[in-house]
Amino acid sequence: MVSALAVTQSYRLYSTMAAGRVLVYGGKGALGSVIVDYFKAKQFWTVSVDLRENEKADASVVVDPAKTWEQQEHDILALLKTTLEAEKLDAIFCVAGGWAGGSAASVDMIKNADLMWKQSVWSSAISARIAAEHLKEGGIIQLTGAAPAVAGTPGMIGYGMAKAAVQQLTKSLAAKGSGLPEGACSLAILPVTLDTPMNRKWMPKADFGTWTTLEYVAESLHKWTTDVNGRPESGSLLKLETTEGNTIVTKV
Repeated sequence: MVSALAVTQSYRLYSTMAAGRVLVYGGKGALGSVIVDYFKAKQFWTVSVDLRENEKADASVVVDPAKTWEQQEHDILALLKTTLEAEKLDAIFCVAGGWAGGSAASVDMIKNADLMWKQSVWSSAISARIAAEHLKEGGIIQLTGAAPAVAGTPGMIGYGMAKAAVQQLTKSLAAKGSGLPEGACSLAILPVTLDTPMNRKWMPKADFGTWTTLEYVAESLHKWTTDVNGRPESGSLLKLETTEGNTIVTKV
């Protein structure tokens, strides 16, 4: 019995008509929910991993945040083994994360850095473990970095540290001997600003035309999942930069 997590499923049996199977880590968040909805509309079977259940996903793994990193990994893998049975995933999307500021002079710098590490690095590393065990050959794992973390982030040191670690993990997973299945592709998206309800709440006077829509991200992930030849090179860090509503993806 695994008490740290719970699994709910709208149906146990995989449909033979499913276009594929994807896992969304952070599947109840703003971006994760859009990704789940987008892939469901494209006839994909979806599993969400998050602190809360996503009722729209075909299966949800609910994580207990009170558990340690190692305990979360153990329990998530145990439940996915039962949930997926012998099936493999076409893609794993890790879009879990958050934001907190703080310079070295801030009394909250260490507290915020710890939170950022848990939200971004724990989830990304566990996603890598999931990929090693459940991603199919030629599948894709996408992690979420941040465009500012390519350089210094003095006003948000913990955030920058965590995102830089995720970006390093992306490159490590693309290297020989990483433990990923044969032909697997590792990518990280590096948004500048995503157009989420929370961002609009806290920055109501911003130029929303410079924010990347969540639908654009979901559409890109679907394209990279289904079009192997159209994917960026494994290990790519992909900056998402939007101007006047038009988004350009560039490798950094």
